[in-house]
Amino acid sequence: MFDSGFQESQSRPNSNFCSIADFFPMRKLSSIASRVAPEIENLADNFNSPKETQIPKTSIVKLHDQKSPNKISSTGKVELKNLVSVSISTPKAHISAGEQMVSSKPIDRHYFAEILSRKDWYLILNHEFQARSFNLNTQVAVSIFQNQENALSALRFYVWLSSFNPSLAKNKSISSALSNALYRKGPILLSAELIHEIKNSGCRLNEELLCALIGSWGRLGLAKYCSDVFEQVSFLGIVPSTRLYNAVIDGLVKSNSLDLAYLKFHQMEVDNCKRDRFTYNILIHGVCKAGVVDEAHRLVKQMESLGYFPNVFTYTILMDGYFSSKKIDEAFRVLEKMKTRNVRPNDATYRTLINGVFRNLSPLEAFELLLRWVNNKLNLPKVVYESIVYSLCENSLPKQVVTFLRISNERGYVPDSSISNIVITCLVKGLFDLDETCQIFEYMIERGVKVDLSTCLALIGNLYKSRSEENGNKYLNWIIEKGLVTNVFSYNMVIDCFCKANMMDKAIEMFQMMSKMGIFPNLVTFNTLIAGYSRNRDVIKAREMLLMLLDRGFKPDVYTFSSIIEVLCQSNQIVDAFDCFVEMVEWGINPNAVTYNSLIRSLCVSGNIFKATKLLRKMQVDGIKPEVYTFNALIQNCCKFNKIEKAQRLLVSMLSLDLRPDNYTYVAFINCLCESGRFVEAKDLFDSMEENGCGPDAYTCDSFVDALVKLGRFREAKDVWLKYKEKGVTLKPMAVSRKAFEYEYPHLGAADVIANEYLPKAEVEGENNQFSPQSGIIGTSPIFSEALGCFSDKRIYSSCNEARRLTQSGELNIPPEYADEYCNGACLSETSRVLDCLGGILKGFVFYNRATLRDVRETIESGCGYGPKRGNFDVLQHIQSDDASKNKASKAVVYVLVLMIIGWRLLVI
Repeated sequence: MFDSGFQESQSRPNSNFCSIADFFPMRKLSSIASRVAPEIENLADNFNSPKETQIPKTSIVKLHDQKSPNKISSTGKVELKNLVSVSISTPKAHISAGEQMVSSKPIDRHYFAEILSRKDWYLILNHEFQARSFNLNTQVAVSIFQNQENALSALRFYVWLSSFNPSLAKNKSISSALSNALYRKGPILLSAELIHEIKNSGCRLNEELLCALIGSWGRLGLAKYCSDVFEQVSFLGIVPSTRLYNAVIDGLVKSNSLDLAYLKFHQMEVDNCKRDRFTYNILIHGVCKAGVVDEAHRLVKQMESLGYFPNVFTYTILMDGYFSSKKIDEAFRVLEKMKTRNVRPNDATYRTLINGVFRNLSPLEAFELLLRWVNNKLNLPKVVYESIVYSLCENSLPKQVVTFLRISNERGYVPDSSISNIVITCLVKGLFDLDETCQIFEYMIERGVKVDLSTCLALIGNLYKSRSEENGNKYLNWIIEKGLVTNVFSYNMVIDCFCKANMMDKAIEMFQMMSKMGIFPNLVTFNTLIAGYSRNRDVIKAREMLLMLLDRGFKPDVYTFSSIIEVLCQSNQIVDAFDCFVEMVEWGINPNAVTYNSLIRSLCVSGNIFKATKLLRKMQVDGIKPEVYTFNALIQNCCKFNKIEKAQRLLVSMLSLDLRPDNYTYVAFINCLCESGRFVEAKDLFDSMEENGCGPDAYTCDSFVDALVKLGRFREAKDVWLKYKEKGVTLKPMAVSRKAFEYEYPHLGAADVIANEYLPKAEVEGENNQFSPQSGIIGTSPIFSEALGCFSDKRIYSSCNEARRLTQSGELNIPPEYADEYCNGACLSETSRVLDCLGGILKGFVFYNRATLRDVRETIESGCGYGPKRGNFDVLQHIQSDDASKNKASKAVVYVLVLMIIGWRLLVI
């Protein structure tokens, strides 16, 4: 994947675009080289790897290949070539034919794949194994099965193996490898040609092979074909047996054909085939999978009447059946019954129990139930603790993981390496307390647990990001002392850790350390550093690292170009970014979705939605499937400019590509609707998210709550906040509690002023029953005093009768018969000045009756007009009628969005 040298570059077509290294206004090599930072420039001299490339004047990227005496391998070591090779031979003792040893030469599995694709495969296989005396064992045979490109080759090899070494062919690992090959590469049907081919090779279709074929058909859902072939086995010279019946019943159960499975089950008596424990366990598994646990109990009793007592597999199947039927208590009773029957649970039993609990309950409820169960049990096996810890990590519950580890530690449980890595990763990703995470990490190390380098670096990265550089350095030194950083791959991981922590100086230090250790960087090293500078929007350093990449003789790949394009887009150098994009194509490097996403997002930010849409079409023409991220950039831009219909069309295109809308997609539409004052539609869309398989996350909930607060919908905001906080979503505190606000300040009609910077930060109702306003707020805050002063300012309201004035609650008490007096007198102009005063202080002013300044103005305008609404100054009625018309015009848009997403999910299912 990574070339240390260059292929001879083809002649480059003339282009007016700049090269990726020369993307500044001064596009000359000398000027670029002169601007390289000394600390990076000097790094090149620290490496002893040869300079392979001369940079042509026409392009700083297009480089000609030059053969180097030494080549840097992908592992970072130097491969010495053109050295004199000295052959040192020793006399070989003569070995007679009778004393010939078994060849230790490894088998070329691809060579055998070619043999098995020939018509004379059987003869050639015999010749190869007899002439070369290969050591054919289980491991080699399984490897050959796994390396076959089609099911027929795997079947041929098994046919030959059953003749060449019958005992090896009956090995369980061989049977499993054959079954997997027939399933993954199949189906392979039992045709007349196949039967003749097997017979012509001198072999026969035996029961082992037929069972494997039937098993693969069942896994592939070919229930009818399983049944039809079984009915004709007598023509193949095979007599039905219990084992063959079990294979058929198992295949039918796996293909969800329980009725046919029961038919074969009853047919066994006709063919004098005795049912055994395997027969019943297979059928019990089928009915439990179908959720018919009562029938499973009947089969268990029938099995016991025949002298076959349930074993651990039977009880495990029953337990899983109860969980599938959501009967958690019954599942635990199965475990108790096993104890009374002296049947020892195995690892699969305990895993089924724990996974079933998490499958049926919420993660927190599952943890509480299992914790009570563990506390009441003694001497539980290790698999119980491992399964619970794993499930907690899978559900991202770091606090519960730590709690359970403390309890299990008291019982002597120490996680192994795999579980320890999962635990540390969960704690780091869950942003758990870093000090406690470090304590757990050190505890595991003291117990001899081997932690992966990637896990250590995840912890180190979080320490650096949280400004705990001392601890980060301590663990970094530890992994170096322990020899975890020894080659170019591990150094690349450390450099990437520093880059993601925005510690580029540390990344460069690690880059320098590589040279001291005699390890040469590869293309990934340079790409990682370029990507790091790209994240920091450091165009100059990114360019300098690119020059070093070229100087070391590496060919830029799609990741190099994408990082350069990204940093140019982030620096608002769109023209240069597109120049780089053009040169990328000239190099024969196909852009990927990341490349297009950077350009499309940059165009959307600059407001060029037309060109962004055009680039999206080009992306699809080039055969690159857009991602949700691609569409989100366009949808967010359309919603930003209130082009919801265009955003809807983009959503249709998105769904047609089987892309699932994510939280960012929903937030764009919800915010657009809220900003348009269409709260009902926004709430409908928000409520539909879970039904459409996209549960609101913290970002969505916070955005919706903020939008509701800005709309003055404090009660609805509180309901949403409390609902999702109870579900475990971590949300930021609400800025105000409307209910407490109303009760504490009932004298203020204009209480619904919307803006976090103007309202007191109060505890959300439910968190604290007492509302304790901070100092300097309502009644004392200058911003509120000034706003409310607009109503009592005598310089504004001077001539208008107090009964006809606008109230703080947003009402105009003007009878219809006084319309002429109001509209032609001083009240109209003075009310207009009050509204101007309020708007000049708080643009988002909302009256107690939820009326905005605009609503009041529109009510006055229609009341003073000469239409049918003249004389009607009811502000509340105006709001309701306006909302109704908006709902009628726009609600269809939201329902169309919801229906589109639901329809898409049904199609996917």
